[in-house]
Amino acid sequence: MIIPFRSNIQQMGGYVSGEQPQGDGWVKLNTNENPYPPSPKVVAAIKDAATGRLNVYPDASATEFRNVAAKLFAVDPDWILPANGSDENLTIIIRSFCEPNDAIAYPYPSYVLYESLARIQNCSVSHIKLNHDFQWDAAASNAVCGPARVVFAPNPNSPTGNRWTADQLHQLLPDKGILVVDEAYGDFADDPHRGELLKDDRFDRRLIVTRTLSKSYSLAGIRFGFSIADPEITAGMHKVRDSYNCDAVATAAATAALLDQDWMRQNREKIISTRSRIASELPQFGFKVSPSEANFVWTVHESGRHREIYEQLKQKRILVRFMQYPGAGPHDETVDGLRITVGTDEEVAKLFDALKTVVATAC
Repeated sequence: MIIPFRSNIQQMGGYVSGEQPQGDGWVKLNTNENPYPPSPKVVAAIKDAATGRLNVYPDASATEFRNVAAKLFAVDPDWILPANGSDENLTIIIRSFCEPNDAIAYPYPSYVLYESLARIQNCSVSHIKLNHDFQWDAAASNAVCGPARVVFAPNPNSPTGNRWTADQLHQLLPDKGILVVDEAYGDFADDPHRGELLKDDRFDRRLIVTRTLSKSYSLAGIRFGFSIADPEITAGMHKVRDSYNCDAVATAAATAALLDQDWMRQNREKIISTRSRIASELPQFGFKVSPSEANFVWTVHESGRHREIYEQLKQKRILVRFMQYPGAGPHDETVDGLRITVGTDEEVAKLFDALKTVVATAC
């Protein structure tokens, strides 16, 4: 039987998310989830919403959430567009601004979902190649970004964990297109942004910041994210989003999470402390760790045998993320390594204990 998919869908490979093991007993350090539970106020809000009027549609505009988010980022509510996870914001952006055969660009290596979303829209993809310090050549980036309709820049970047300055991000602004600064890990940065980029006139109002509640707010299981952009941009994107794209329970949870900043900050501080511990102790096992401003670290082993290390850790029910990026090296070779999510101190202790034998065996 011949399935009549669109030709670009037939040819593309789908995005592969991190493993979600079934059953207990796993140390899960592979998908950048927060190891700590959400605020008790979030749990209470979910219970209230679940016992409420679920037989009617939710507020399509998520008015209360937009009011809270707008205050947090010092903008008006019409700058905020809620979505079913920040990945939906990325989908809305591609659908809003990209015609088939238009180009998108993004730093490489980084979040390859950008590429998958572009392929779905039948767009071409250009890489802003990063060097060994995870920086780009300004002249080369201008050649790539200039003609692009949309440029995505995750900041802090994944998987590398580094963060770019406003001056560097401005180098990526396309000639006539949109720059998207994906701040999925923004709350873990040394100096978290709160909308400062949106007030920078150099970006000519052609800037969209995306945020998620999956990471710093411990709500990966509640799909909720939002974008922040000039009201004219937000109004146009509003036309593209699905009607009632955010359900009542998720919206209640997200609103309560943003209202409890103290809870988020306490968990953030614990994660940053453990991140420092991971970075300081991994080198004793032969790893080189890149400085990170996210809730994970990117590390490479002196043996280069990252897949073997990943597989042997998995046999011990410890999951980290083995990642590889074809063509990312200086001579277009494949670059690979391990991205390790910051877990609890107990989880990290189990990782280190396992590495004592894994490194010796795999390498």
